Amino acid sequence: MGAFRSPSHHVLSRAQRESQLQRAAAIGGRSEVVMPSYKSQSEGSGWPQDVGILAIEVYFPSQYVDQAELEIFDGVSQGKYTVGLGQSKMGFCSDREDINSLCLTALARLMERTRVGYENIGRLEVGTETIIDKSKSVKSVLMQLFEDSGNTDVEGIDTTNACYGGTAALINAVNWIESSSWDGRYAVVVAGDIAVYARGPARPTGGAGAVAMLIGPHAPLILERGLRGSHMCHVYDFYKPDLTSEYPTVDGKLSIQCYLSALDSCYATYSRKANATKDASLPTMSLDQLDAVIFHSPFCKLVQKSLARLSFNDFLATPTDQVTNRYPGLEVFREKKLEDTYFDRDVEKAFMSQSEAAFRVKTKPSLLLASQVGNMYTPSVFGGLASYISCNTTESLAGQRVALFSYGSGLAATMFSLRVTQDSQGPDSTLARLVNSLVDLPTLLETRTKVDPQVFAQTMQLREETHHKAPYTPKGSVELLFPGTWYLNHVDEMHRRSYIRHPYTTPGTAATSTTSATIVKDIPSQLPSDRQAREQL
Repeated sequence: MGAFRSPSHHVLSRAQRESQLQRAAAIGGRSEVVMPSYKSQSEGSGWPQDVGILAIEVYFPSQYVDQAELEIFDGVSQGKYTVGLGQSKMGFCSDREDINSLCLTALARLMERTRVGYENIGRLEVGTETIIDKSKSVKSVLMQLFEDSGNTDVEGIDTTNACYGGTAALINAVNWIESSSWDGRYAVVVAGDIAVYARGPARPTGGAGAVAMLIGPHAPLILERGLRGSHMCHVYDFYKPDLTSEYPTVDGKLSIQCYLSALDSCYATYSRKANATKDASLPTMSLDQLDAVIFHSPFCKLVQKSLARLSFNDFLATPTDQVTNRYPGLEVFREKKLEDTYFDRDVEKAFMSQSEAAFRVKTKPSLLLASQVGNMYTPSVFGGLASYISCNTTESLAGQRVALFSYGSGLAATMFSLRVTQDSQGPDSTLARLVNSLVDLPTLLETRTKVDPQVFAQTMQLREETHHKAPYTPKGSVELLFPGTWYLNHVDEMHRRSYIRHPYTTPGTAATSTTSATIVKDIPSQLPSDRQAREQL
C-alpha cells in the first residue's frame, strides 16, 4: 500500500504532485487533456490539471410506487402528481435500508467498479440531511469499508444543509485537491438521502437514493475554476425540528419562492464572474452559452419553470434595442421585476413557451431519475447529471459546458459549471467509459419492483412507528433488494446498528449489477508513493 499508510509520509510540493500525476495518468497510454478556450489549471500555478469528476455511481431503491396509481389511492384529481408535479414513479425504502446502508452500497460499488484501492483515498465526505444519529457521522460508518486496507488517514466528514450537502462536499473535495493539504490521493464524495413525508400533498414529492463520485485530476468532467455563484440566507421554508421523526415541516409556497429567488441570485453572480473572465470577443453569458442546465429537482415541473426563469433573466438583461428581435411578442414584460414575478402566471407561461426548445435539449434529458425515482435530496442534482450523460453520446458531450444549480432549504444555493473533456477518441477514453457506464440507467430502472400504493402506505407507516426504535430487527424482505445492496440487519438495545451485504446472485458479477458503474482503466489503482515520485523527478 506504499507510503500512504505511514502517518509520517512526506507531502509533495505542487510541482512534484503535478509531475507525479502526469506520469500516473500516462498509465494506459492516455494523453494529457487539453481543453479549447479553457486555461489549464496548472498553467503557471502548480495546480493539478483538470480537477473534477472521474467516475459516478448511482444507487436507487429496488421498489417504487406508480404516481398515477397513487393519485387514485390518495383520492386526488387525475394528473395532479403526473402532470402537475411532472412525476411518473417514486422510489422508496423499506425498514431494511437507512442512510448508512444507502451510502455503503454506493461507495462499495464505486470502489469495485473503478478498481481504485481504498488506500488511495485521502478524503471522503458525505452530504446528507437524513440524520439518524446526532453525533456519529455517516462517514464514520463508511470507514468500515476501509478496514482491510489499513487506511485510517482519510479526511472529511458529513456536511448538512437540506439538499445542498452533496454540493458542499464536492466543492470541499475539489478545494482539497487544489490546496497545499493534498497528498496526491483521490477524494470521494457520497451524497445520499431518504426523502419521506407525512401523508398529504407533499408525500408524492419523496424519493430516495445515493450517488458516489470519484474526484481527482485529469477528469472527464472538469469543474470550472472560479465560476461559482452562491446565495445563502436565513429562512424557514423547509426544516426538520422534530428529531424523533423523519418528516419535515414545509411551507410549500415559501420554499418555491426561496428556490426561485436563490436561482436568480446565483445566476446573476455566476454570469458576472463568467463575463469577467471571458474573452472580449465572446458573447455575454446567457443560456445560449450553456449546452446543458441541470437543476436540483424537488419535482420535475419546477425544473421546467426554472429554466424558463433563467430565460426571463436573460430577457431582462438584454439591451433594449435587441429585445424585439430576440424575444418577439414578449416586450410587454419588459418592465417586470424579478422579485415581483415568482408567482406571476403570465410571465411563467410566456417564458415556458419561449424556452420550450431549450428545455427539451438542455434540461429534459437530466430528469430521467427525477421523474422515475423522485427527489433524492442531496444526490438530486448529481442524479440529474448522471441522467443527462446517460441520454447523450460521447461525441455529443465532448467539449460541452454544463451548468448545475444546487439548492438546499434554509437556505444555501450554488450555481457552478463543468467543462466536459475533449478527450473522447476511442472506447477507452475516460469520457467514453463514463458514458458507457451510465447508458443503461433506463434499463436498470425497469428492473425495479412495482408496489401497490396500499403496500407503500403500510411501509411508510412501519418506518414512522419504528424510527429510532431499539432494540429492533427490520421486517422488510431482503430478497427484494438489488444484489450487492448493503442493508440494516439489527439495531441493538444501545442503538448500535449492524449491516450486512446482500450477495450477488453469481460470484464475480459485481461489474454487471443493477447500478450504473465504470471500470476506469485510466485511473491507476495505486498512485506512485512519494519516494517513487521523487525518484522519477
